Amino acid sequence: MHLRAPDRLLRVDLSTESVERVSVPDEWRRRYVGGKGLGVRYLYEELDADTDPLGPNNVLLFMIGPVSGLLPGESRYAAITKSPLTGGFLDSYAGGTFPAVLAGALRDAGGILVTGRASEPVRLVVTNGDVNIEPAETWGADTVTTDEHFSDAAVACVGPAGENQVAYATISSDAGNHHAGRGGAGAVMGAKRLKAVVARGDPPSSLENLRERYAERYRESDTGKWLQASGTVETVDFANETGVLPTRGWQDGQFEGADDIGIAAVRELAREREYPDDEDPGGYRVETDAGESIPRGATAMTLGAGLGIDDFDAVAELGATCDRFGLDLISAGNTVAWAVRASEADLLDHSFTFGTPDDARSLLRDIATRETTLGDTLAEGVDAAAERFGGDDLVPTVKAMELPAYDPRGAESMALAYATSDRGACHRRAIPIEREIFENWSPGRAARAVVTEQDQRSILWCLIVDDFVGDVFEDLGAEWLDAVGLDTDGDLQTIGERIWTLTRLFNVREGISRADDELPPALRKPLESGPNDGQAVDEDRFEAMLDAYYAERGWGADGRPARETVGRLGLDEVVDDETPLAERPLERK
Repeated sequence: MHLRAPDRLLRVDLSTESVERVSVPDEWRRRYVGGKGLGVRYLYEELDADTDPLGPNNVLLFMIGPVSGLLPGESRYAAITKSPLTGGFLDSYAGGTFPAVLAGALRDAGGILVTGRASEPVRLVVTNGDVNIEPAETWGADTVTTDEHFSDAAVACVGPAGENQVAYATISSDAGNHHAGRGGAGAVMGAKRLKAVVARGDPPSSLENLRERYAERYRESDTGKWLQASGTVETVDFANETGVLPTRGWQDGQFEGADDIGIAAVRELAREREYPDDEDPGGYRVETDAGESIPRGATAMTLGAGLGIDDFDAVAELGATCDRFGLDLISAGNTVAWAVRASEADLLDHSFTFGTPDDARSLLRDIATRETTLGDTLAEGVDAAAERFGGDDLVPTVKAMELPAYDPRGAESMALAYATSDRGACHRRAIPIEREIFENWSPGRAARAVVTEQDQRSILWCLIVDDFVGDVFEDLGAEWLDAVGLDTDGDLQTIGERIWTLTRLFNVREGISRADDELPPALRKPLESGPNDGQAVDEDRFEAMLDAYYAERGWGADGRPARETVGRLGLDEVVDDETPLAERPLERK
């Protein structure tokens, strides 16, 4: 006997305080599955071009997948909207306890679509498949305080950064331990005067044998063993050893203090502080003056090496500060790094230095509260700051989103992955650097690798599979979809391509083109140290990779999907007249 995948959606209009329960068209479920796929289908359908991301007409979706709460690993949900940082499509994911409880609370619904703007701050309370709109008495509180206010529920909320509509504010859950982080979904939530989504319900419980079989496969996989042994903190060591660790505002590729903030430091401190030996070092909790922090790779890379800070506790405290404010620490850390470099270049009437936690802490507070002129500007991101003060070649961005993790000057295919990411610079859509850094790839090989990973991630984020557990889904989730009785229209790789192409159509309608899939000026400048000292991304090679990518995708030379590609993917009945298409795809060379 099959379970039944969710086939309803809860629509909430905060302006009229109305809640409606609607059926999801069967064709949409077959073609877009759930999670990211259904989210972008609704976003494309609901929004007009040039909709203000912070206006009442923008849509914010809280989406789960057809097997949410049943999968092995950590459950996740997707926040999907038009980004106030990039002006384009945004999907951002968070784990923790909230997604599974939300799945149970939604019952037969696959998500919540929120539009409008409340006249006063409110929260949504989800119970037994229904949503109630209630006053939000925690408006003004940070994410930890807000979470603690609801001891009997799971919460996704915004902190001061979201309330103040910082362009890279997060939606936080589990007292700031998990975030739908990148691109500013928290700012959209704050603009709607929506403080929190509160879920009460029992997580789904079924398919235990299937879940355990996949969990065992994951435990025995290389990814599972790596994560259990080291967590994501070990990425600091990998990036440093290979010379792709962004250091002191993307000037260097290695950090001399990496050992003090990487996995060795975590393990040593775990022993010193009597942390249980059987726990994952990546989940090691640190008490700081700003609150509890869980050091992860992105924290150490961006707030540690990126800011030239080698004090483990100081880095953890900066991470906790971002968590409480509800700031995307990747964008926030990069923006602080830009401010330091801009002050060194005499572009600002301020003096900041790398390696100074007090400077970083002060800037993070100014960004979240927007109480100073500089903080207010930095709250809009690096591109906005560079437009006002100069220095657009100091810290790299793609589509106005600050780069994470790995420096492409050590593996040029990563530059292509960043440039073509549908939500702006992102290292989770495709991570070719993990292979290319040990090989020598042609532009065509790089393009094929990036396209394949992007499509596969797209379908896995429809289910929504934990990123790391997804590595063992050899059939991209077909067995799980069959278990819940969801028949799909076409093979799953093609569905992933369809979804990726629809996000591109959304972005093209917003005016995004080849000019936005650019090589950031900062990456054209050579690294100043490490194994890749003197290396920059070659512009001609980058353009060759981009041409190969467009040809692989069936898009035109301008980055627009071609008519025949749109037809092949069944999107010809979806695309509207406001979305320009290429007449023919770029030919493969």
